[in-house]
Amino acid sequence: MPRATRRTLVASFCLVSLFAVPPAGHPINEDIELPQLGEPADAVMSPREEYQIGARVTAQIHAAGYALEDPQLTDYISRLGWHIASHGSRVPDHLQFFMVRDPRINAFALPGGFMGFNAGLIMAAESENELAAVVAHELAHVTQRHIARTIQGTRAADIATWAAVLAAIIAGSASPDVVLGALSLGQAASLQRQVSFTRTHELEADRIGIGTMIAAGYDPQGMVSFFRRLEQQSRLYGSQIPDILRTHPVNTTRIAEARQRADGHTGRADEIRPLTFRIMRARARVLTVERPSQALDYFKQRIESGIDHPAEWYGAALSHHALGQFQASDEILDRLLKDTPDQLHFLLLKAENARGRRAPEEALATLDQALEQQPRYAPLRFAYAETLMDAGRPEQARQFILDGFEHVRPFTETHRILARAARASGDRAELAYQSATYAWRRGDAETAMEKLDAGLRHSDLSEDERARLRSFRKEVRETLPKYWRPDYEDEPNALRRHG
Repeated sequence: MPRATRRTLVASFCLVSLFAVPPAGHPINEDIELPQLGEPADAVMSPREEYQIGARVTAQIHAAGYALEDPQLTDYISRLGWHIASHGSRVPDHLQFFMVRDPRINAFALPGGFMGFNAGLIMAAESENELAAVVAHELAHVTQRHIARTIQGTRAADIATWAAVLAAIIAGSASPDVVLGALSLGQAASLQRQVSFTRTHELEADRIGIGTMIAAGYDPQGMVSFFRRLEQQSRLYGSQIPDILRTHPVNTTRIAEARQRADGHTGRADEIRPLTFRIMRARARVLTVERPSQALDYFKQRIESGIDHPAEWYGAALSHHALGQFQASDEILDRLLKDTPDQLHFLLLKAENARGRRAPEEALATLDQALEQQPRYAPLRFAYAETLMDAGRPEQARQFILDGFEHVRPFTETHRILARAARASGDRAELAYQSATYAWRRGDAETAMEKLDAGLRHSDLSEDERARLRSFRKEVRETLPKYWRPDYEDEPNALRRHG
């Protein structure tokens, strides 16, 4: 199958993710076949090709500013995702979880193990059990290789149509007219065929997801309650149904099927991390509103209505911080820390307030207190390194990250911070390497190549530095299509000029 056709199918998978449902009365096959090694899907798309497609789409999402690159939210969804994945029947070789800066409810799994979760999903969930249900569902799409299986069963796909749909998804358009306009090119029928094929995958993902979340210690009723609430919202809004429910309906049939599966299992009724979940839900709201004052009004109203919960106060404190009102934020945090003096998210925000006041030594003292409790927490280590650089100590910041590298290794943020430290220290070889690694880890191999080539242009590199950059360049180049060439590679003496 042509490479371009494979890329267009990514859009279909995003579009029919969590909320696609079978038609009413659609029979359930409890003996759904699982993919086996050597099945026809492998001949259509190899795992390496799946990874390349997922990486390219993820790079576009980041380039469009659509990703919500917040270390605390990323760590939260990653920990949740890996915990659930570790209890599945198979653990993918590669998984990368990221947040999407979108207040609407959605989640999607790209080929190659790249999984995106809208901030609106966390805000809509009422418990971590509900969020775990979505993660487990999307994870099943990855483990069952639904993209490759969809391609295997696809007879036709219109490149222009799917490209337009993918562009609309990446741009996060809030207007369904953008997508509907793209589909008015006479290809609505082929779109419907694509959606119909993947409905079996949605049922499969529900079934496998429930089993996985039970094994991970979550209550499977979380999937039932989340579906039920979405269905109630769709009936409540009537003709004014939100865009996400218009394109991703949830009906009573799917709710009944999820309930039937969940009722057959015994899951824990209590939540695993109730406070952390609610803090992250509040954080997602503050980081996605158009104006921080909107979030502040929201939390004030909830507190005044009697929802006197630490997470609501945290949301108010974070809103004050976003407004630059650091003293007001600290006043709330001081009250919270009297009851829970070691709560990491409260201490991190207090340190951020000190940084906002340009008091790095005060911030470091607060972070030292937090490090005594949780030295392995990656967002805490990132904040400490950033604060050291605020204090004019980039070499110390770099060493701090490297000393705890095993704790921050999975995060792209690690390489952004190392690149910042290298820039501040004037280390051009290290800057090129870390900047390239940051781009590559975000799926952007082309930018990684540009960073490496820029580094190789410097004539004062040592042989070891040049060899390191060359070796990495070769590795990155192998992930790009053979036909890809940067402009300068077509020029004479290009290899000599660029190392």
